Amino acid sequence: MQAKRGTSLTFVPRSQANRRLALTLFLTAGLDLASKSAALATLGSQRHKLLGNFLSLHLLYNSGAAFSFAPNRTTLLTAFSMTAGTLILIRAKEFTHRLWLLSAGLVTGGICGNLIDRIFRAPGALAGQVIDWIELPHWPTFNLADSSIVVGAVLAAVLVLREIPSRESHGGKNSHGGLDERDTTKGDDNE
Repeated sequence: MQAKRGTSLTFVPRSQANRRLALTLFLTAGLDLASKSAALATLGSQRHKLLGNFLSLHLLYNSGAAFSFAPNRTTLLTAFSMTAGTLILIRAKEFTHRLWLLSAGLVTGGICGNLIDRIFRAPGALAGQVIDWIELPHWPTFNLADSSIVVGAVLAAVLVLREIPSRESHGGKNSHGGLDERDTTKGDDNE
């Protein structure tokens, strides 16, 4: 019995899905934390131009959300981030589509990277400032966690717009619980 075309490349077995999600989450958060440690150890307060005026490295401490949004609302942002991350992980437990798993892992990994800063950095627990260090012209300074959150969210938006299911359909039901279109037309072929 042969699988449908593309199925083996698109979906992963349920037994592997949670491992893929966890791996993406931990790699994303780990790379973010490692890059922040490197930025703290090497950048200082001076701006370091890498590509002329296009890309600079500049160490900043951010009390706001991604891209310096909502400064000085750290405790509220921490609570929101924890809630959003938890809800995404609860929903992602059902995912088997590789791109949906990647999206959820990038978003939650980015959330975790910034949450670790908020929990453990000065001025104190749940009010810590996030380390930002990547600077582009006419754009707020950001970090890898911010980038991961944006890339994961854009990927999710593309998947939604293209109506790509988050999990493989079984028994005539699609990922949203409705009947799969292929199953509703079976009777037409037999008439």
